[in-house]
Amino acid sequence: MSSKKEVVLVVDDEPLNLEIFTEHLEEAGYEVVQAEDGVQAWALLEATPHRFSAVLLDRMMPNMDGMGVLALMKANPELDILPVILQTAKAAKAEILEGLEAGAYYYLTKPFDKATMLAIVKTAISDFNSHLDLKLEVSQTLQTISLLTQGEFSFRTLEEGRLIANHLAKIDPAAGRVVVGLSELLINAVEHGNLGIGYQEKTDLVSAGEWQREIDRRLALPEHAEKQVTLRFELSENELSFLIKDQGNGFDWENYLEISPDRIFDNHGRGIAMARVKSFDYLEYRDGGREVLTKIYLNADKS
Repeated sequence: MSSKKEVVLVVDDEPLNLEIFTEHLEEAGYEVVQAEDGVQAWALLEATPHRFSAVLLDRMMPNMDGMGVLALMKANPELDILPVILQTAKAAKAEILEGLEAGAYYYLTKPFDKATMLAIVKTAISDFNSHLDLKLEVSQTLQTISLLTQGEFSFRTLEEGRLIANHLAKIDPAAGRVVVGLSELLINAVEHGNLGIGYQEKTDLVSAGEWQREIDRRLALPEHAEKQVTLRFELSENELSFLIKDQGNGFDWENYLEISPDRIFDNHGRGIAMARVKSFDYLEYRDGGREVLTKIYLNADKS
């Protein structure tokens, strides 16, 4: 793994806030670039779109506010997946909903404490790096995968799921878009489906740095030895579909199709909503959450 420092762009019109953020982030090993308003921030992002690993963005600023910066980022393919951490008041539910609709999935409440701020930055950058790795692996996949029109895979582990997502994403011209969402759904089928790791349990495991260890432990248990996730795909002239099935007990999938303001400060829980919004044109859970069907429409008509 590269030892290069992650670079965080901190955007705030209050000099004291810039100073505090910079001190905390630099102590944690990050490189910090400052911007005093949205205009400055956008100039930096547009000039060097691949320099940053996260943007810590104040919502209310002169010249161009945080929502203006966010809109420009989401309209730029080179900045679309760069995570934005919006500063907001915890009680401002309407502001959080507006930010979610605009594509901001990470939030920092005011007033904030150092530990919480660093945890949110770490989560956002970790998600971002995982998505970048997936996109890189897709770009290295053999071009012959695009000749497949249908098929079925079975797998048990997260690593196998990611490998399958990397290969199948190449079928779609917008492979970088597909691989993130497909990977998230396959991970969900393993951890929440077959292995039965609940939402709060994962929250605690991630906080303790024990999530991967617990995944490995449960995979080795006799009761999970025969459990498989199956993925069936079909490509036609107008549509690419993926049908994913696990052997778990199902879950309350309705709560995760959108990111709830009540969970926005958690260290996970964005995968299904991000897959639905950013990766697929259609997503439907069935059989109590044990099965999910997604579609990508390959022409202009998405009805």
